[in-house]
Amino acid sequence: MHTAPFEYHRAESLDDALRLLDQYGDEAKILAGGHSLIPVMKLRFAQPAHLIDIRRIPGMGGVREEGDSLIVGALTTYRQILESEAVRRRAPLLAETAAQVGDLQVRNMGTIGGSLAHADPGADMPAAILALGATVTVRGPGGERQIAADDFFVGFFTSALAEGEVLTSIRVPGAAARSGSAYEKHPHPASGYALCGAAAIVSLGVGGAIESARVALTGIGSKAARAAGVEQALLGQDGSPATVAAAAARAAEGIDLRPDEAGATGYNENLARVCVKRAVTRALERARSA
Repeated sequence: MHTAPFEYHRAESLDDALRLLDQYGDEAKILAGGHSLIPVMKLRFAQPAHLIDIRRIPGMGGVREEGDSLIVGALTTYRQILESEAVRRRAPLLAETAAQVGDLQVRNMGTIGGSLAHADPGADMPAAILALGATVTVRGPGGERQIAADDFFVGFFTSALAEGEVLTSIRVPGAAARSGSAYEKHPHPASGYALCGAAAIVSLGVGGAIESARVALTGIGSKAARAAGVEQALLGQDGSPATVAAAAARAAEGIDLRPDEAGATGYNENLARVCVKRAVTRALERARSA
């Protein structure tokens, strides 16, 4: 299929992109990697009259260390994340998740900022940044602001980005000592999107008890979300298979589940339990060997 007609604009700077967004308003869409936007344009689900290409804006890609945190530019591709030594060392969950995004072509061209801004409920990266406790930086007519990942995903294909704003970077805090992480995914066999994806980070305290846990899910609901029931059930526990299984049983609590093809939610509930159990188990193994 072909897209509806549109006018193409190549932004030379972030200020240029913001000016174009202000000029064309809701008739415009931002183009980064294009692997989220172009498919829905071909299906005519999105028909922007103006496409603003930000791919060549300098300074919006790449990974750098800043204190105890990682700063990941919005235009950083999945391949760059995978190849980053700093990511593998300081936020391995980000690299493990990127490795499971799409196929080789998507990972070469797709960007982390584009994925987050698109807020697809089946995308992988939203679960990772929720589990990591990341902060998203955006810039718009009112200047720059930071949005906690917990507040960024509002609903179905809807983020906290306001009109005229552009996502510019993601700040990932440093990992705690004796911590481990894992991303477990059950992909759709055709598209590769997550029917369910579970990202988990656990930290161990004195005696090996679970001191902190962050678990996030994508694919099963109307948006990526924290699995608060699982996190609560893990705190203070020894991380035995029985306690992990009991915590994973609460995976779908509080999540607005999407119905499966049969119109029921039971399948998604079970997927969530299985993926969370596997992700938490692997995260614990890595924490114990840290």
